[in-house]
Parts: sequence; structure tokens; C-alpha cells
Amino acid sequence: MSRFSIGLLTTVLSFPAVSLSYAHAQEAEIEDVIIVTASPLNRSIDEAITGQSILSGDDLQDRLAGTIGETLKLEPGVSSTSFGAGASRPIIRGQGGDRVRILTNGIGSIDASSASPDHAVAVEPAQAERIEVLRGAALLRYGSSGAGGVVNVIDGRIPDDFPDGETDVAVRLGASSVDAAAEGAASIDQRIGNFVVHVDGTFRDAQDYNIPVEGESRAQLAEEGEEIPDDFNENRRLGNSFARSSSLTGGVSYIGENGFIGVAGHSFSSTYGIPGGHGHEEEEGEHHDEDEDHDEEEHEGEAGHEHEEEEGEEEVFIKLDQTRFDLNAGFDFDGPIERVQAFAGYADYKHTEFEGPGEVGTVFTNEGYEIRVEAIQAARGSWKAAHGFQYRERDFAAVGEEAFVPPTQTQQLGVYTFHEVEVGNAHLEAAARFERTDQEDSVGGVDRSFDLISLSGGGDIHLSEAVRVGGTVFRTERAPTTEELFSNGPHLATSQFELGDPGLGKETATGVEAAFRHREDGHSVTLNVFYTDYSDYIFETETGGEEDGLPIFQFTAENAEFYGFEAVGQTEITSLGAFDISADALAEYVRAKTSSGNLPRIPPLSILSGLEAESDRLKLRAEWEYVADADNLSTFELPTDSYNLINGFLTWKAPVGAKDEVQFRLSVLNIFDAEARQHTSFLKDLVPLPGRNVRFSISAKI
Repeated sequence: MSRFSIGLLTTVLSFPAVSLSYAHAQEAEIEDVIIVTASPLNRSIDEAITGQSILSGDDLQDRLAGTIGETLKLEPGVSSTSFGAGASRPIIRGQGGDRVRILTNGIGSIDASSASPDHAVAVEPAQAERIEVLRGAALLRYGSSGAGGVVNVIDGRIPDDFPDGETDVAVRLGASSVDAAAEGAASIDQRIGNFVVHVDGTFRDAQDYNIPVEGESRAQLAEEGEEIPDDFNENRRLGNSFARSSSLTGGVSYIGENGFIGVAGHSFSSTYGIPGGHGHEEEEGEHHDEDEDHDEEEHEGEAGHEHEEEEGEEEVFIKLDQTRFDLNAGFDFDGPIERVQAFAGYADYKHTEFEGPGEVGTVFTNEGYEIRVEAIQAARGSWKAAHGFQYRERDFAAVGEEAFVPPTQTQQLGVYTFHEVEVGNAHLEAAARFERTDQEDSVGGVDRSFDLISLSGGGDIHLSEAVRVGGTVFRTERAPTTEELFSNGPHLATSQFELGDPGLGKETATGVEAAFRHREDGHSVTLNVFYTDYSDYIFETETGGEEDGLPIFQFTAENAEFYGFEAVGQTEITSLGAFDISADALAEYVRAKTSSGNLPRIPPLSILSGLEAESDRLKLRAEWEYVADADNLSTFELPTDSYNLINGFLTWKAPVGAKDEVQFRLSVLNIFDAEARQHTSFLKDLVPLPGRNVRFSISAKI
């Protein structure tokens, strides 16, 4: 590590304050917010034992991006897959794919995003009221596909309470310079007697974005034996990096004295390019013919964007559509069961990958539904308990040149129970889940079934009014996915020929997480340390063979271990006129390896520190993001250089009426236009992160 990075790390960790999420978001009103994701038994964020966080309010608006991965990637323990402007999925403590569940109001996203990093998540961050992130053993409530963590995007599509007035309206418009983007979002909640009607919509249109340097990294050029070009550090646009999305949602709820029931319908569409190109190369002797101009016009009609083709390489873009219906309900009772709540969702998802202008490559479809019902017991002394069951079903298919997974069907049934008890100054928790997962290859006629049992227990104790310590131990089991079992074909997004193993067994994780928290007026400290030991951890390894011009990667299972920490902090420094000055910091690290070596694309040490000045109407923030060199590499993986980014934010809140408020936001990301490559991305050696970006937005609540 360089002298600069050591000094920066020392400075950051010397802050006498750490909190559970961005420290500047941990104000009193946030601390009292109930975390609905972690457990059926409501607890506030300040009472959480281990790694949980909320992104909401001003912080959500500052971090808002076109994808859920980029919106969350600066949260504690979170990074992203960063596969261009249209597709980016969260990675939690080095875990991604099917091990991280992404939910909308407690029900899965029901898309194809966990199958490949170039597949977008069918979730619109601009609709979110808040986003909850649960790190660690989250599968006890949501199933083995949440073994690495859970992200729950909570919006207001199904109202569970009346608006402040008869009518509540929110509007947001924004623009950004790096990609000439325009975006907007609007929502309305209208009370009609005991009913509340909700309507919202979003749009975003972004062109190819600017990058500060040559697309290929120095490491990639060296690997190919190429010299670094003289114009390496010149700004340019990244071809085929456009992204466009829109959504429309309508919902209605009946709200009574003892509960509510509501339904919603949602339509989401997105069209985005895949920068770096992973289309099929032209066969030898094959050339574009006189229909090329017609094909280009068709491509422009499909994608809404004009691109130049590089010789021998197709420009790939994806068109995605999802139609979804949800139901939420909750009712309170007098008796041994004090509340029953239900969540249900159905979605019909389709995305088409165009391997070139007007050329359909592969079509992915996923039709599925999920139901979860929970009963919360009335408290018996200091003991609280809740019990639930969950059922999921999905029918997944891929047809075309990149159909690396055959049509498959998945069924999952789970039952679970949560318990809490207070003993003096100590709080104790325990939970258990049984899950039955059935995976079927519809073409090969192979059927695999798995019975999974997962357990966790933990607690914390107040050593004083300001200091708490706690921890969790767990043993969880996860069934292999259909991709891990049945893959057999070229996966062009990752430049691999993937082979599954139908004989894979279940994956078992045994782990521990410890937490320390010190919170007093003006500052707070929280440190989360985790260690997980895996038996038969499932991952891909290169075999050395080749198929269809691609290296063969085989899904296999080995013992593995993950360990690391998250430390985040805030302290009030002083008051200067009308402004309160505070500082905050975040440091996080994860290490992951199997018995045969390092795992690929594990995020390196990262640090974020900020300085903030806030008055009643104006807030100013400057922050410094540092990511260390990535040099704990797997076989054939190239190193990634460290980088430093400086960002600035300004928010002005202008009063309009007694309760109405208009907010103007101006931010500049990557102020010094620095080169940055995200080690967790498959594209990091072909696609750097965007250059300097000036963003402006105006929002109003009426």
C-alpha cells in the first residue's frame, strides 16, 4: 500500500465516530425508523444488532443513479457489478448474483438480473422512498437466494397509511452532463374516503457517456502486448453506453381501523447498450451487404441511439420489459396473534439481446410469482415471536445464440420462525428456517431437490447508555441455482463458455459477526467484523479448454472463507454562523478465497470521508473516495489500480408555503476527471467509470 493510502487510512480511522450507514444520515429521525426488511418483529435501525442500513431522504437523492447497483455502491459493505449505464447490481461483502436478493416492497424483483451481470434489475431507484440494505445471514426470512444479503426498495405503490392531506404530490426533474441525460419522476397520492389511490411514473434518457481516458486499461494493453497510445489520457465518449428507461405504476389501498389491503400494477421498460462489445464476431468472409443502411435504421428505431460499429465487432444492446402486479395486506387482532401480514407479487419479464443492428441474438423470459404470509404473536412478558411461510415459483427460458442456460423451472417453499427476548440489559434473538427447493431442466429432464435448514442466534448488551456490543452466529444452507446446475453454452457478456454441474450439492456457510457501537451527542461509533466459512462454496473456475472460441469455465464447489469489516463514522465539529459543521467516514474491506486460491472480482479496501456544512436551508458537502489497488487476484485476473475521486454536493431548500418545499440540488462527481476502474466489474479493463459529471435536479412536494 502506498504512503498516501496509509496516511489516508489513518486519517479516516482516526475519526471518533462510526455509524451504521452514512453517518450524516443517522440523525434522530432516521434512528427511529423501523427496519422492515430484517425481521417480522419491528426494530429500529438504532436497535439492529449487526449490519443493516437505510438510504433515504437527502442521502438517497444525492446518490440516486439510473441503476440500483450504482445508487447503493457507496453504502457500507456494498459495491456493484458496474456493467455500463444500464445494468449494475449490488455486491454485498464480495457476494453477488443469486446470493444477493433484490426486493420491491418485500417481494423479489422477478427478473433475470442474477443470471448475468449484463442483465438489468427491473427496479427503478427513482421511485424509492427508502432503500434498506441487510448484510450478513439474511436468508432466514427471504430464502437461500439471500445468503449474501438483501436489498429492499420500498416505494409507495401500495399505500399503508393516509397521506398528510387529501392529496400529496411529488415531482423531480434532473439532468447530468457526462451523458447528456434528462430524467424525471412524479407521484400522486389521493385519499377518497377510506381508499388511497397512488399513481407514479419515471423516465430517463441518457446518451453515451464521457470517459477520462482510453477505454482499455494499461493492464489490458500490456496483456495484449500493445503500447500505451499517446492519446491515452484524452477524453472521449464511450460508444454504446446509452441507457433509456421508463416506468408507470398505479395502486389502490383500503385502510381501516385495524389494517389495510392494497394492490398495484407496474410496467417497467429499459433499453441500454453494452459497452465493450460482446457480440458474435462475423464469420470469415461474411460482410455487411446493401441492407446495412436499412439495418442501421432499424437499430436506431429499436434503441433510440446511433452508434458507429467497430470493425469485426457487433454492438450489443438490450431491450427489457416487465409487467408486474403486487398485493400487500396487514391486519391487527386482539388475542394470541396480534398481527397477520401478507405480501404477494407476480411478474411477466422479457428481455431481448440484439447482437447487432436489427439482429436478435437471445431472448430471455421469466414468469414467476412469490407469496409470503407472516403471523406475529402478541408479546408474552419480554418474549416476542413471529412465524411465516414463503412460496416462490419461476419459469425461466433463454432462446438464441447466448442461451447458455436451458429452460428451467424452480419451486421453493420455506417456513421460518423468529424469536426475541429481553433479559436485563441484554437483547437476545434466534431464528430458524426450513426450505425445500426443486430445480428442473425442462429440456434434459433432470430434476434436483434440496432440503435446507438454516439457523441463527445472536444478541447485544448495553454496557452503558452510550456503548453496545453484540454479535450473531449462524449456519445456513443454499441450493445451487439453475445456472450453476445446468449451464452449457457461450456466455458472451462474460466472454466465457459456461458449464454447469448437475451433481452439485448444497452449499453450507457457518459464520460469526460481531458489532461494537458507541453513540453519544455529537458523535457515534460502530464497527462490524465478520467471518464466514463455506463448505462446498459454488463458483466458476477456468478449465484451460476452449469452446466456440471462448475459454471454458466450469461450475465447481470448494471450501472457502470470507472475512472483513465495515466501519463508518460521524462527528460534529463546530458551529459557524448558521451552519453546523460535521465530518464522517466509511472504511470497508473484504477478503475471499477458496482452498485453491483467490476468488475473482472481490472489492479491495475502500474509504469514503466527507465534510459537511448544514443550515436550515442550505447544505454543502465535499467528499473523498479512495479505492486501493486490487492485487489479491484469481488465475488469469488482471490487477486494478487504486483511484481517488472528489465529489461535491449542494442542496438548497426553498420554502413555498406552510408545508410545501422546493429543493434545488447541484452536484459534481469526479471533479478532477480521474481515471477509475471498478475491480468488481467484468468490464473494468475495457470500460472505465464515467468522467466529470455535473448534475442538477429540482424537486417539490406539495
